[in-house]
Amino acid sequence: MTRHMSRILVVEDNRDLGLGLRNNLEIEGHEVEVVRDGTGGLERARKWNPDLVILDLTLPTLDGFHVLRALRQERRECPVLILSARGEESDKVRGLRLGAEDYVTKPFGILELLARVEVLLRRHSKETGDDPSGLKAVERFGDVVVDLSRHTVTRGGRQVDLAPREFDLLLALIRRRGAVASRMELLQEVWGYSSAAVSRTVDTHIAELRRKLEENPGSPHHILTVRKIGYRHEP
Repeated sequence: MTRHMSRILVVEDNRDLGLGLRNNLEIEGHEVEVVRDGTGGLERARKWNPDLVILDLTLPTLDGFHVLRALRQERRECPVLILSARGEESDKVRGLRLGAEDYVTKPFGILELLARVEVLLRRHSKETGDDPSGLKAVERFGDVVVDLSRHTVTRGGRQVDLAPREFDLLLALIRRRGAVASRMELLQEVWGYSSAAVSRTVDTHIAELRRKLEENPGSPHHILTVRKIGYRHEP
């Protein structure tokens, strides 16, 4: 997918799991580094300034709790997602109190983890006023204005009510800057689906976006079909 890279630091001592996380996150368009011990992970976080840290609790040299505490004491505000085989509630509470934003217990589903990563990146980007996908605070095309900070869309000065999925779909198209997005990419990015059986979902939502945003939905100028592939946005 063509999106702005977010820097994600994975601190995980299991080599296979670290490699698997790296591969999946890179497929999603992120820049990923994997460190296998706590001391090294803390040093890399200080130097690299990642947008998100995925942190195991049971680590050599320095455990995840100590890494997390050090990051927060240094007022490093990047979100931290704890990844651990420790499922006890006391560990979750301790991690969250130390400043972690989320906690995933092993074993986990990779799609769920990717979804949580995207939520944390999006939430953090809104708090900092920046967007990890490279979108501007205000995007314009034709007489349409998309305000990311206010989560609003206007057309010809009048507000357009978009359903949450329609809004996310519009952003997914805009962030590609004219590049084509396949139905499967859009399904995975906006809905988290991976089955071709539901590709009509994209078509239905595209039709609604055109109806609301295009001057002539039957002959659109901005939300275009690329035959046999998918859709693209034309500013």
